[in-house]
Amino acid sequence: MLRIEGLETCYGDSQVLFGLDLHIAPGEVVTLLGRNGMGKTTTVRSIMGLVRPRAGRITFDGRDLTGRPAYVVARAGIGLVPEGRQIFPNLTVYENLVATARPPAANADAAGPPWTLERVLELFPPLRERLARTGTQLSGGEQQMLAIGRALMTNPRLLILDEATEGLAPLVRSEIWRTLATLKAAGQAILVIDKNLTALTRLADRHTIIE
Repeated sequence: MLRIEGLETCYGDSQVLFGLDLHIAPGEVVTLLGRNGMGKTTTVRSIMGLVRPRAGRITFDGRDLTGRPAYVVARAGIGLVPEGRQIFPNLTVYENLVATARPPAANADAAGPPWTLERVLELFPPLRERLARTGTQLSGGEQQMLAIGRALMTNPRLLILDEATEGLAPLVRSEIWRTLATLKAAGQAILVIDKNLTALTRLADRHTIIE
């Protein structure tokens, strides 16, 4: 599904990634691990078209996405839950969920039924009671649920989560891990970055470590 070969990415004269290789098969959960500053978020930004690689190749279902704009990457079927959640703070929960929603690609092999508003609310019941609240009125855990739900509403074939549980209370973290296990059981391909190795070991099929 996703294949990264020899990826090199720089910010100006500062090189962050040096020949990174990574692949994810359909329905597979893969982690991206490494100390702070190793380039995990830069890898995600390179995949999503938010920064242009200097060298290497990124393909998705055989389609070359290297350096393509972010909207092209999203339309190809890659959904992102970014670090820091980055929900739209002045939009309501409902507006956040529907603002970027799109149906599954007609020629895509879907992992289960299409993601609709109702299905997301079934996955995250607390959001149903807060549909009219703005993003600024949500707790950190509710914002993370909203960020995941917003990404799922794009019906991605690959879901990327950058720092999936950072800054969340232990009970909320446990709920997020249960949610990711549910998505995995439904056949959703996932690339996840997080520091909770115990939870990642239970969830993931493979681990990629950047040194």
